[in-house]
Amino acid sequence: MKAVMRKAEELIKVKGIVRTSEFVKLGISRVYITRLVKRGIARRVARGLYEFIDHEITEKNTFALVSKMVPSGVVCLLSALVFHGVTTQMPRYIWIAINRQTRIPRAKDLPVKIVRFSGSPMTEGIEEHEIEGVRVRVFNIAKTIADCFKFRNKVGLDVALEALNEVRRRKLATSDELWKYAKICRVAKVMRPYMEAIQ
Repeated sequence: MKAVMRKAEELIKVKGIVRTSEFVKLGISRVYITRLVKRGIARRVARGLYEFIDHEITEKNTFALVSKMVPSGVVCLLSALVFHGVTTQMPRYIWIAINRQTRIPRAKDLPVKIVRFSGSPMTEGIEEHEIEGVRVRVFNIAKTIADCFKFRNKVGLDVALEALNEVRRRKLATSDELWKYAKICRVAKVMRPYMEAIQ
């Protein structure tokens, strides 16, 4: 029993953020997870998600937590704009893209907004970052701009325009990159007048 408890402690200390399934894979039952919490070694941050109590939390902690819960998801739309630092918006949720065929994950304890993508709009333009030891997948800025125009009814055309202007002003993406993703997301016609206005 002590050996299992040591293994559980070591896992949470090394990884920082751990899902219940990761404990179980190593033969650590839920009883030991509960003990970690009772002893003040870990805290439960969401259903099936635990964090080491002395884990260094960064300003992008929520991105790490949500990515741990939805590993197949990709940070998108308003959250990707925030991640890349090109919006004045402060969304209440982390927007996550998942494949149309993927079962919606149970992440009700975390501020998650799920959007379904399919085909190349789901697979193109993904960057990988490491935050607090967690792999976080985020759409690059050019893809995010195209997505904002595609989902302008959800995020607002004003948000898409603000982000486009900021990206062009700061030269964060070339016209070619923006056109590439506009075509992938099938919003080239929508984006054309705005792109031509800021050339």
